[in-house]
Amino acid sequence: MSQHVTAASSAPAPHLGAPDHRFASSLSAAEFKAVFRGHPGGVAVITADAGDGPVALTATSVASVSAEPPLLIFSVSALSSASDVLSRAETVVVHLLDAHDLEIAQLGATSGVDRFAETHRWSRLVTGEPVYNDVRAWVRCAVIGRMDAGGSTVIAAHALQAQLERDVAAGEHGDALVYHNRTWHRLGDHSRLV
Repeated sequence: MSQHVTAASSAPAPHLGAPDHRFASSLSAAEFKAVFRGHPGGVAVITADAGDGPVALTATSVASVSAEPPLLIFSVSALSSASDVLSRAETVVVHLLDAHDLEIAQLGATSGVDRFAETHRWSRLVTGEPVYNDVRAWVRCAVIGRMDAGGSTVIAAHALQAQLERDVAAGEHGDALVYHNRTWHRLGDHSRLV
């Protein structure tokens, strides 16, 4: 598996950000952001260490792709302070958060801070990756592919190991944390429609 990961991470990434002249027009950045402000996203924090020290960022772009094999994707802006490390890391830890993890989500979203200064909040797995303690769930993944897309990189990862601290039964809300219209929200019975 590690040979496959190394080969995938060292290969040049396909690029989807070049202008496509087949389309006569395109949404402006402001229009695109306005459309997605009303589309809530689940909140995750991604951590990695490519040998230079740990990095973390908050993301709402995490999505499951396949259960067999267990694959997920997420995107990282080139402007993120974590983008360099995530472009080289062979493994990552994806923390899937709930409302009890709001401080971790805010920490990963705050620019210019040491996200690992509070040593009681995190530890390292035996495999070396940084992991935040007591979050709802985390998944350790091998990076299997990267693709440039505009000013971001889409990263595909194969789930290797997981820990679930707070399980959510089917049909239950579980205090889910979502980001919607530039604010944090907790889903609960009050937000259930049917």
